[in-house]
Amino acid sequence: MNKPLPQLQPLPEAERRHVAVVGAGLVGLCSALWLQRMGHRVTIIDPAPPLGDASYRQACSYGNACTVAPHGVVPVATPGVIWRVPGMLLNPLGPLAIVWRYLPQLVPWLRAFLASSSKAEVDRIAGTLAVLLSQADAAWQPLVTLAGAERLKQREGCLYLYKTEAQFRAADAENGLRERHGVAMDRLERADIQSMEPNLAPLYERGVLFRDAYVFSSPKQLAFALAQALVEGGGEIVRGEVSAIEPRDDGIGLRTAGKQIVADHAVVAAGAHSRKLTASVGDRVLLDTERGYHVLFPNAGNLLSRPVCYPEHGFYMVPMADGMRAAGTVELGGLAAALNPRRTAMIREGVKTLLPGAGEGSDEWLGFRPSMPDSLPVIGNSRRLPRVTYAFGHGHLGLTLSALTGYLVSQIVAGQSSVIDLTPLRPDRF
Repeated sequence: MNKPLPQLQPLPEAERRHVAVVGAGLVGLCSALWLQRMGHRVTIIDPAPPLGDASYRQACSYGNACTVAPHGVVPVATPGVIWRVPGMLLNPLGPLAIVWRYLPQLVPWLRAFLASSSKAEVDRIAGTLAVLLSQADAAWQPLVTLAGAERLKQREGCLYLYKTEAQFRAADAENGLRERHGVAMDRLERADIQSMEPNLAPLYERGVLFRDAYVFSSPKQLAFALAQALVEGGGEIVRGEVSAIEPRDDGIGLRTAGKQIVADHAVVAAGAHSRKLTASVGDRVLLDTERGYHVLFPNAGNLLSRPVCYPEHGFYMVPMADGMRAAGTVELGGLAAALNPRRTAMIREGVKTLLPGAGEGSDEWLGFRPSMPDSLPVIGNSRRLPRVTYAFGHGHLGLTLSALTGYLVSQIVAGQSSVIDLTPLRPDRF
């Protein structure tokens, strides 16, 4: 799955710019580093940047499962999803929930989501995802080396488990789609799984190992290492919240509470918070939010060797530097609602059943996945302000595609032809 990427050469001095990147999550950090490698002066602006204090806990990149997932070619919306949703919503231990008072605002997104679930659309979307994912690791490697973060990598694959033979067979269509796009996978019997992960309760019949997946053992340490590399390279990180982006005669103005920051070019990589900025530019982008949760089990980090997912439950159990993080599920409900304790209770109960030795969870967290209806990110210039480049909407593949997104952003800002066709990712596709 790993395809090489052409090496990006530093630009001539006359073509270098001051680029402001809005957002210090992994997409923003990787975009900033690739831009810096091309010779641009880079400023990151974020209300809670990775600067070594507790505020970074608010960032979406802080709480993810930190898995690079080349098997993620299957979009969330697949044929028949409309008939599966009611059952998921009625199941208190299911992977999906909705904040019902938010439903009226969600209708346009849901309509486009359902339109993306036809077989033809799924095949098209999976093809685009496969191209992106085939180059994800190649884009990560130079940044990992630059940041000295190789020590954080754990290459043991990712395990999907099925409690019954019927569940395993029901996943044939998705796994077949993965195989058609070159995903390396092994189908496992019960004995194989028990040998690989002896601490799991034997509540499975079959499984699939995605061999090329890997984990960064700490998203916080990864973000801090990338940020440090940026600063050491001459970049600047500014604490602040950008409320609007405006054209100026001398470039682009980014309005914050304290002042207006002026740059030659702006990159919007603010995750789920990007929609208000696209609106300030005058673009309508059909971005919404999947609220994701994690519960940390600090004494269970050595119980698993790799990420483990039961698709039935919709969350991953991932061994990490600070314990075992059980992360995932989907709650559709926007940015304003508070943490839903029923979702974290569901994760706790699931872990208690699936990994009995995990002990008690000590930490709960809510983050906001920036999601597009078709499971494809937004990567491309604003139609209204070509000096503004959008890089958000990665859904469940934010960490996986962060470095590649940054590589593509740097090509866009330089006016170079992209290594892949960005048409399916254009901001105005809906």
